[in-house]
Amino acid sequence: MASRERPLIGLTGGVASGKSTAARAFEALRPGCRVDADAAARAVVEPGSEGLAAVVAHFGPGVLGGDGRLDRAALRQRVFADAAARKRLEALLHPRIRAWMLAQAEAATTPYVLLDIPLLAEGGGRAAWPMLARIVVVDAPVALQEARLIARDGIDPALAAHMIAAQASRAERLALADDVLVNRGSPAELAAAVARLEGHWLRDAQPP
Repeated sequence: MASRERPLIGLTGGVASGKSTAARAFEALRPGCRVDADAAARAVVEPGSEGLAAVVAHFGPGVLGGDGRLDRAALRQRVFADAAARKRLEALLHPRIRAWMLAQAEAATTPYVLLDIPLLAEGGGRAAWPMLARIVVVDAPVALQEARLIARDGIDPALAAHMIAAQASRAERLALADDVLVNRGSPAELAAAVARLEGHWLRDAQPP
């Protein structure tokens, strides 16, 4: 685990909230500070990994593609409508994802390590991530999330609403927050808010 001088800070946010924009802003301020859960999720099922072996042992070789890699579309199809299967997949992979991210965090040399965890609320919140010193939530009104999704992905309003409803609610995420980055404006405004928040952390970290 990172030391008190190099705290672990979780970053999360709903789809189209601007979390990825905020993560890039943090990394622009502190190159190397970010550890990405999506990268971890790919790494732990690379060919030859224990994670991939565990998934295949449970779900069968049908989740492998012809190249020996995980066929993510086939796996999604297996677990999409089966809550028990999805829970089993999470039990197989989430501990490995956490371990991979914490190993990456150990190697960081930045004043803090930002763990970019899109589904932090859905994946157990603080109970699953007790090592986090702080949790930052990037927040936007649901109507704005929907508008961004429609513009970004070219989808219809019904699908945008469904995608948002499939995640933890805005209130559930905000209940986890030590810090909230409100993202109702431009990327530049969000980057400025990130810089202000980082400055606050670093000032608080200075000895009296």
